[in-house]
Amino acid sequence: MNIRPALDADHAAIWSILEPVIRAGETYTLPYDLTAREALEYWFAQGHTVFVAEIDEGRIAGTYYMRANQRGGGSHVANCGYVTAQWASGHGVARAMCAHSLDFARAQGFRAMQFNFVVSTNTRAVKLWERAGFAVVGRLPDAFHHPTLGFVEALVMYRMI
Repeated sequence: MNIRPALDADHAAIWSILEPVIRAGETYTLPYDLTAREALEYWFAQGHTVFVAEIDEGRIAGTYYMRANQRGGGSHVANCGYVTAQWASGHGVARAMCAHSLDFARAQGFRAMQFNFVVSTNTRAVKLWERAGFAVVGRLPDAFHHPTLGFVEALVMYRMI
């Protein structure tokens, strides 16, 4: 697997990964009807460093962004958003992107990483982040309106790097 900085030429592939996740509405707090332009503006927002994960001879299987979680006194804590292509689920893409992001964050001088809003029903992600050393440090009751399960808990997860 090769993880590298995203290029403008990757936008179509990144949108093809983001779109089904956004439309499903089960894991990200984004409007279901975002256009490709709006979604890419969000993913590539100012302050985000975006990466793609390639497998199968350059096929983009996942993407993540990293940013400072807060400004000023909180700028030493990184934050990331990760999405794996549906076809690549179960191939270790998310695990590799998480490991890459922790290494990159450390190299950039971050001291910790925080996930502000992990939907509790996204059990694969919760387990992955816990295996990567993240702890649940906060629970937000009924903070996410899941399209089929109703109101569910969101988690704040944190680890030192």
